Amino acid sequence: MSGQDDPHQLDASAFHRTVHSFEFWFEAVEGYLHGREYGVSPATQEVELSERQRESLITILCNYCVGETAALDASSGMIGFAPDRISKIFLSTQVVDEGRHLEVMLHRLGQLGVRDPEAEILQRANRSLLKFKERLLDFVHASDWEAAVLAQNVILECMEYTVFRYHAAHADPVTSEMLSGVVSDERRHMGFGENDLGRRLIVAPHAHERLLKIKRELDPLILDTFSETMGELGIEPASRPDLANEYLGAVARLGFQS
Repeated sequence: MSGQDDPHQLDASAFHRTVHSFEFWFEAVEGYLHGREYGVSPATQEVELSERQRESLITILCNYCVGETAALDASSGMIGFAPDRISKIFLSTQVVDEGRHLEVMLHRLGQLGVRDPEAEILQRANRSLLKFKERLLDFVHASDWEAAVLAQNVILECMEYTVFRYHAAHADPVTSEMLSGVVSDERRHMGFGENDLGRRLIVAPHAHERLLKIKRELDPLILDTFSETMGELGIEPASRPDLANEYLGAVARLGFQS
């Protein structure tokens, strides 16, 4: 595709069409998924985990599954009221991404000895994350495009991108490789959200206050989920990655400060 190697050389309209296309998506994911069953190459070997490490990893993956299910349900629902065909196409690629993420995480749970992942997820799910999922789907059911994009493609994706990237750097080899592929997708999803809302807020600045109110409602839910996940990873508060800077950087680009 013309401009595929460096889409930033395209004009704004062509860039928008290109990076939200199935063609761009396919070339992106093929680069890091080819030859990797469930996101992991055959050469990557398991290492022995202590029982404490295994239990923590199961809890973390159960919560990842809640987040990925929320994004899968939301992105599929948003296709029906997306404002244009380019957004519908991008969301259809996101649905595939989220479905794959959920599949590889469920597979990893099976490798860790979980026989009934649905029951395990229900038992271990973080209540704040479940509440966030509920609120996100409220926006989807109300066909509230701006709120749904903010909640899913900015807030949730930013949290997942930060946590998955940090976890991948400190996880066992199988989990690390699995998460590295997921991180690549999350950055693309974030880019869509920031681009879409950024353009909308330029032409509809009155939406800023409403979205800021929604952000302030959702912030504590995301930060509580992040804190619990870092605790399961055994990371002391002083050593945890700075989600606040990652997150505040993303929302600051949209004009949200607090």
